[in-house]
Amino acid sequence: MKTRALLLKKALANSSALALLVTLTACGAQGSSAAPADQLSQVREKGKIVVAMEGQWAPWTYHDETDKLVGFDVEVAEGIAEKMGVAVEFVEGEWDGLFAGLDAGRYDCIANGVEVTDERAEKYDFSTPYGYIHTSLIVKNDNTDINSFEDLAGKTTTNSIASTYEMIAREYGVKDVLGVDTIDETMNIVLSGRADATLNANVSFYDYMSVHPDAALKEVAQTKDASLVCIPIRKGETAFKEAVDKAIDELRAEGRLSEISTKYFGSDITNNN
Repeated sequence: MKTRALLLKKALANSSALALLVTLTACGAQGSSAAPADQLSQVREKGKIVVAMEGQWAPWTYHDETDKLVGFDVEVAEGIAEKMGVAVEFVEGEWDGLFAGLDAGRYDCIANGVEVTDERAEKYDFSTPYGYIHTSLIVKNDNTDINSFEDLAGKTTTNSIASTYEMIAREYGVKDVLGVDTIDETMNIVLSGRADATLNANVSFYDYMSVHPDAALKEVAQTKDASLVCIPIRKGETAFKEAVDKAIDELRAEGRLSEISTKYFGSDITNNN
Protein backbone atom coordinates (compact mmCIF):
# COMPACT_ATOMS: atom_id res chain seq x y z
CA MET A 1 0.00 0.00 0.00
CA LYS A 2 2.83 2.34 0.91
CA THR A 3 4.45 1.80 -2.51
CA ARG A 4 1.18 2.49 -4.33
CA ALA A 5 0.67 5.69 -2.32
CA LEU A 6 4.18 6.86 -3.15
CA LEU A 7 3.66 6.24 -6.87
CA LEU A 8 0.38 8.14 -6.75
CA LYS A 9 2.08 11.09 -5.04
CA LYS A 10 4.81 11.24 -7.71
CA ALA A 11 2.23 11.05 -10.48
CA LEU A 12 0.33 13.99 -9.00
CA ALA A 13 3.55 15.97 -8.66
CA ASN A 14 4.49 15.31 -12.26
CA SER A 15 0.98 16.26 -13.35
CA SER A 16 1.21 19.60 -11.51
CA ALA A 17 4.60 20.32 -13.05
CA LEU A 18 3.25 19.56 -16.51
CA ALA A 19 0.28 21.85 -15.93
CA LEU A 20 2.61 24.64 -14.79
CA LEU A 21 4.79 24.17 -17.87
CA VAL A 22 1.77 24.35 -20.18
CA THR A 23 0.58 27.52 -18.43
CA LEU A 24 3.97 29.22 -18.72
CA THR A 25 4.29 28.21 -22.38
CA ALA A 26 0.85 29.62 -23.13
CA CYS A 27 1.69 32.90 -21.41
CA GLY A 28 4.91 33.14 -23.39
CA ALA A 29 3.07 32.52 -26.65
CA GLN A 30 0.54 35.22 -25.80
CA GLY A 31 3.34 37.67 -25.06
CA SER A 32 5.12 36.95 -28.32
CA SER A 33 1.96 37.53 -30.34
CA ALA A 34 1.46 41.04 -29.01
CA ALA A 35 0.85 43.54 -31.80
CA PRO A 36 3.99 45.50 -32.82
CA ALA A 37 4.07 49.23 -32.16
CA ASP A 38 2.45 51.32 -34.87
CA GLN A 39 4.71 53.26 -37.22
CA LEU A 40 4.10 56.66 -35.62
CA SER A 41 5.12 55.30 -32.22
CA GLN A 42 8.25 53.80 -33.75
CA VAL A 43 9.16 57.08 -35.42
CA ARG A 44 8.75 58.98 -32.16
CA GLU A 45 10.72 56.36 -30.24
CA LYS A 46 13.70 56.52 -32.60
CA GLY A 47 13.36 60.30 -32.90
CA LYS A 48 13.55 60.43 -36.67
CA ILE A 49 11.64 59.78 -39.86
CA VAL A 50 13.49 57.94 -42.65
CA VAL A 51 12.57 59.33 -46.07
CA ALA A 52 13.58 57.75 -49.37
CA MET A 53 14.25 59.73 -52.55
CA GLU A 54 16.32 59.58 -55.73
CA GLY A 55 18.53 62.60 -55.10
CA GLN A 56 19.08 63.01 -58.84
CA TRP A 57 15.93 64.59 -60.22
CA ALA A 58 16.07 68.38 -60.11
CA PRO A 59 14.36 70.35 -58.81
CA TRP A 60 12.59 67.69 -56.71
CA THR A 61 15.67 66.08 -55.13
CA TYR A 62 19.25 66.69 -56.23
CA HIS A 63 22.74 67.71 -55.11
CA ASP A 64 23.87 71.32 -55.44
CA GLU A 65 27.35 72.53 -56.39
CA THR A 66 28.61 71.72 -52.86
CA ASP A 67 27.12 68.19 -53.13
CA LYS A 68 24.48 69.01 -50.52
CA LEU A 69 21.15 67.22 -50.97
CA VAL A 70 18.53 69.88 -51.77
CA GLY A 71 15.25 70.25 -53.59
CA PHE A 72 11.54 70.79 -53.22
CA ASP A 73 10.88 67.37 -51.67
CA VAL A 74 13.89 67.68 -49.39
CA GLU A 75 12.56 70.87 -47.80
CA VAL A 76 8.99 69.58 -47.65
CA ALA A 77 10.19 66.45 -45.84
CA GLU A 78 12.26 68.57 -43.46
CA GLY A 79 9.18 70.67 -42.72
CA ILE A 80 7.07 67.57 -42.05
CA ALA A 81 9.69 66.16 -39.67
CA GLU A 82 9.90 69.50 -37.86
CA LYS A 83 6.13 69.57 -37.38
CA MET A 84 6.21 65.99 -36.07
CA GLY A 85 8.95 66.92 -33.60
CA VAL A 86 11.55 64.50 -35.00
CA ALA A 87 14.69 64.61 -37.12
CA VAL A 88 14.77 63.47 -40.74
CA GLU A 89 17.14 60.98 -42.37
CA PHE A 90 17.31 60.84 -46.16
CA VAL A 91 18.18 57.64 -47.99
CA GLU A 92 18.90 57.90 -51.71
CA GLY A 93 18.28 55.19 -54.26
CA GLU A 94 17.17 54.46 -57.80
CA TRP A 95 13.50 55.04 -58.54
CA ASP A 96 12.52 51.41 -59.10
CA GLY A 97 14.03 50.45 -55.73
CA LEU A 98 12.32 53.08 -53.59
CA PHE A 99 9.02 51.24 -53.30
CA ALA A 100 10.74 47.91 -52.63
CA GLY A 101 12.53 49.57 -49.72
CA LEU A 102 9.25 50.99 -48.42
CA ASP A 103 7.66 47.53 -48.63
CA ALA A 104 10.56 46.02 -46.68
CA GLY A 105 10.28 48.64 -43.92
CA ARG A 106 13.66 50.22 -44.61
CA TYR A 107 12.00 53.63 -45.05
CA ASP A 108 9.05 55.29 -43.36
CA CYS A 109 7.89 56.95 -46.57
CA ILE A 110 8.96 58.30 -49.97
CA ALA A 111 9.18 61.97 -50.96
CA ASN A 112 10.13 62.13 -54.62
CA GLY A 113 7.42 63.83 -56.65
CA VAL A 114 5.35 60.64 -56.48
CA GLU A 115 2.09 60.85 -58.39
CA VAL A 116 -1.01 58.95 -57.27
CA THR A 117 -2.15 56.22 -59.66
CA ASP A 118 -4.91 53.63 -59.30
CA GLU A 119 -2.32 50.86 -59.29
CA ARG A 120 -0.26 52.47 -56.52
CA ALA A 121 -3.37 53.31 -54.48
CA GLU A 122 -4.20 49.60 -54.30
CA LYS A 123 -0.94 48.94 -52.47
CA TYR A 124 -0.21 52.15 -50.57
CA ASP A 125 -1.96 54.87 -48.63
CA PHE A 126 -1.17 58.42 -49.72
CA SER A 127 -0.82 61.65 -47.80
CA THR A 128 -2.89 64.68 -48.58
CA PRO A 129 -1.61 66.23 -51.85
CA TYR A 130 1.20 68.76 -51.58
CA GLY A 131 1.70 69.28 -55.32
CA TYR A 132 -0.30 69.38 -58.55
CA ILE A 133 1.45 68.81 -61.86
CA HIS A 134 0.75 68.00 -65.50
CA THR A 135 2.59 65.57 -67.75
CA SER A 136 4.42 67.11 -70.68
CA LEU A 137 5.28 65.36 -73.94
CA ILE A 138 8.74 66.55 -75.02
CA VAL A 139 10.54 66.07 -78.35
CA LYS A 140 13.37 67.66 -80.32
CA ASN A 141 12.63 70.97 -81.99
CA ASP A 142 12.86 69.44 -85.47
CA ASN A 143 10.51 66.54 -84.71
CA THR A 144 7.31 66.87 -86.77
CA ASP A 145 6.04 63.31 -86.31
CA ILE A 146 4.89 63.63 -82.70
CA ASN A 147 2.31 66.27 -81.87
CA SER A 148 0.09 64.41 -79.41
CA PHE A 149 0.23 61.48 -76.99
CA GLU A 150 -1.53 59.35 -79.61
CA ASP A 151 1.47 59.83 -81.93
CA LEU A 152 3.65 57.82 -79.51
CA ALA A 153 2.41 54.50 -80.93
CA GLY A 154 5.39 52.55 -82.23
CA LYS A 155 7.90 55.14 -81.02
CA THR A 156 10.68 55.01 -78.40
CA THR A 157 10.60 57.09 -75.22
CA THR A 158 13.01 57.53 -72.33
CA ASN A 159 11.96 57.64 -68.67
CA SER A 160 12.68 56.20 -65.26
CA ILE A 161 11.70 52.55 -65.22
CA ALA A 162 8.39 51.88 -63.41
CA SER A 163 7.61 55.61 -63.30
CA THR A 164 4.21 57.14 -63.98
CA TYR A 165 5.57 58.38 -67.29
CA GLU A 166 6.60 54.94 -68.47
CA MET A 167 3.10 53.70 -67.62
CA ILE A 168 1.48 56.48 -69.64
CA ALA A 169 3.84 55.94 -72.58
CA ARG A 170 3.03 52.24 -72.69
CA GLU A 171 -0.69 53.00 -72.56
CA TYR A 172 -0.20 54.95 -75.79
CA GLY A 173 1.57 52.02 -77.45
CA VAL A 174 5.25 52.94 -77.46
CA LYS A 175 7.57 50.32 -78.91
CA ASP A 176 10.30 50.70 -76.29
CA VAL A 177 11.21 52.68 -73.18
CA LEU A 178 14.87 53.46 -72.41
CA GLY A 179 15.52 53.61 -68.68
CA VAL A 180 17.34 56.59 -67.15
CA ASP A 181 18.47 57.82 -63.73
CA THR A 182 18.57 61.61 -64.12
CA ILE A 183 16.66 64.27 -65.98
CA ASP A 184 19.83 65.45 -67.73
CA GLU A 185 20.36 61.94 -69.05
CA THR A 186 16.73 61.86 -70.18
CA MET A 187 16.96 65.04 -72.22
CA ASN A 188 20.34 64.11 -73.68
CA ILE A 189 18.92 60.84 -75.01
CA VAL A 190 16.11 62.74 -76.75
CA LEU A 191 18.55 65.31 -78.11
CA SER A 192 20.81 62.55 -79.44
CA GLY A 193 17.90 60.94 -81.29
CA ARG A 194 18.16 57.63 -79.43
CA ALA A 195 14.61 58.23 -78.17
CA ASP A 196 11.82 59.99 -80.00
CA ALA A 197 10.35 61.63 -76.91
CA THR A 198 10.09 61.73 -73.15
CA LEU A 199 7.18 62.26 -70.80
CA ASN A 200 7.95 64.29 -67.71
CA ALA A 201 6.39 66.63 -65.19
CA ASN A 202 5.82 69.98 -66.85
CA VAL A 203 7.57 71.78 -63.99
CA SER A 204 10.62 69.52 -64.30
CA PHE A 205 10.87 70.34 -68.02
CA TYR A 206 10.46 74.07 -67.39
CA ASP A 207 13.19 73.94 -64.74
CA TYR A 208 15.50 72.06 -67.12
CA MET A 209 14.93 74.65 -69.85
CA SER A 210 15.63 77.50 -67.43
CA VAL A 211 19.06 75.95 -66.81
CA HIS A 212 19.58 74.91 -70.48
CA PRO A 213 17.79 77.65 -72.46
CA ASP A 214 19.53 76.66 -75.70
CA ALA A 215 18.46 73.01 -75.58
CA ALA A 216 16.71 72.12 -78.86
CA LEU A 217 13.62 70.71 -77.17
CA LYS A 218 9.94 71.57 -77.21
CA GLU A 219 6.75 70.62 -75.43
CA VAL A 220 4.12 69.42 -77.92
CA ALA A 221 1.35 68.25 -75.58
CA GLN A 222 0.31 68.28 -71.96
CA THR A 223 -2.27 66.35 -69.94
CA LYS A 224 -5.43 68.32 -69.21
CA ASP A 225 -6.00 67.12 -65.65
CA ALA A 226 -3.44 67.67 -62.92
CA SER A 227 -1.81 64.71 -61.20
CA LEU A 228 -1.65 64.65 -57.41
CA VAL A 229 1.81 64.60 -55.83
CA CYS A 230 1.63 62.82 -52.47
CA ILE A 231 3.74 60.85 -50.02
CA PRO A 232 3.19 57.08 -50.23
CA ILE A 233 2.88 55.24 -46.90
CA ARG A 234 2.48 51.57 -46.10
CA LYS A 235 -1.16 50.48 -45.92
CA GLY A 236 -2.86 50.60 -42.54
CA GLU A 237 -0.52 53.04 -40.79
CA THR A 238 -3.39 55.39 -40.00
CA ALA A 239 -1.79 57.32 -37.13
CA PHE A 240 1.39 57.96 -39.11
CA LYS A 241 -0.58 59.11 -42.17
CA GLU A 242 -2.68 61.47 -40.02
CA ALA A 243 0.49 62.99 -38.53
CA VAL A 244 1.97 63.54 -42.01
CA ASP A 245 -1.30 65.05 -43.26
CA LYS A 246 -1.47 67.39 -40.27
CA ALA A 247 2.10 68.53 -40.89
CA ILE A 248 1.41 69.22 -44.59
CA ASP A 249 -1.76 71.15 -43.74
CA GLU A 250 0.16 73.29 -41.25
CA LEU A 251 2.95 73.99 -43.75
CA ARG A 252 0.35 75.02 -46.32
CA ALA A 253 -1.52 77.26 -43.86
CA GLU A 254 1.73 79.00 -42.91
CA GLY A 255 2.57 79.62 -46.55
CA ARG A 256 5.77 77.55 -46.33
CA LEU A 257 4.70 75.08 -49.01
CA SER A 258 4.14 77.94 -51.42
CA GLU A 259 7.51 79.49 -50.53
CA ILE A 260 9.38 76.22 -51.07
CA SER A 261 7.62 75.65 -54.39
CA THR A 262 8.38 79.14 -55.67
CA LYS A 263 12.02 78.72 -54.61
CA TYR A 264 12.50 75.58 -56.69
CA PHE A 265 9.93 75.84 -59.49
CA GLY A 266 9.45 79.57 -59.88
CA SER A 267 5.73 79.09 -59.31
CA ASP A 268 3.34 77.63 -56.75
CA ILE A 269 2.49 74.00 -57.58
CA THR A 270 1.07 73.33 -54.10
CA ASN A 271 -2.43 74.57 -54.89
CA ASN A 272 -4.67 73.20 -57.62
CA ASN A 273 -5.58 76.53 -59.20
